[in-house]
Amino acid sequence: MSRRQREIFDIVNERGFAPIETLAQHFEVTPQTIRRDINKLCKYKLLQRFHGGAGRASSVENVDYSARRNILHQEKRLIAEMVAKLIPDRASLFINLGTTTEEVAKALSGHKSLRVITNNLNVALTMSENDCEVIVAGGMVRQRDKGVTGEATVEFIKQFKVDYGIIGVSGIDEDGTLLDYDYHEVRVAREIINNARNIFLVTDHTKFNRNAMVRIADLSEIDAIFTDRKPPQVFQDLMKSKEVELYVTDMASRE
Repeated sequence: MSRRQREIFDIVNERGFAPIETLAQHFEVTPQTIRRDINKLCKYKLLQRFHGGAGRASSVENVDYSARRNILHQEKRLIAEMVAKLIPDRASLFINLGTTTEEVAKALSGHKSLRVITNNLNVALTMSENDCEVIVAGGMVRQRDKGVTGEATVEFIKQFKVDYGIIGVSGIDEDGTLLDYDYHEVRVAREIINNARNIFLVTDHTKFNRNAMVRIADLSEIDAIFTDRKPPQVFQDLMKSKEVELYVTDMASRE
């Protein structure tokens, strides 16, 4: 994703809809160039194409998991490194599904004597190469993302009380609601929040103002958010009022 495409995404996400002509004037490029940018963003299901412009993505369908791994990969890696610095050796953790949480697992490779509980087989494989104990939740394995979900998974998570819960989300609403597309995964995330002493939310900037259908929790239930760019002011104000710490990478200074 190019810098202009990221900015187009931000504009559409903030306004809800943006005409092609307006975007072309803003970036001083041709409408054809903007159409190509929008088509790429729509291909990844980050935006929806409408007559004459683009709007926010659908609230009922997420981007394909393999495609998500390639979107903002460098940003996610830096977010993960930032989180890893705050996790001490010999800590216990929940890590749930998500491409950013998988990057956190990789960033923890140098830690010692961690105990990790996860419903993400990709995380389990990564962490099993490290000096740590990995406990995998039981349940049904989904082919598309190697996630383990279901009633057995939820009941399994309830057995533990850990130091840190590392979670990802599909969207964050302006009222502070954390959102996802998958009801089954939301139940797992909900129990992670209930059973961790510190909740760290890892999310790239595209999730702010993004639509998704299922409610996970309120922002007030999160201890800290780790992201690659400062969110819109409305979210910064909300975090301050709910006493949620904000950590932002220095990605912008590297562009």
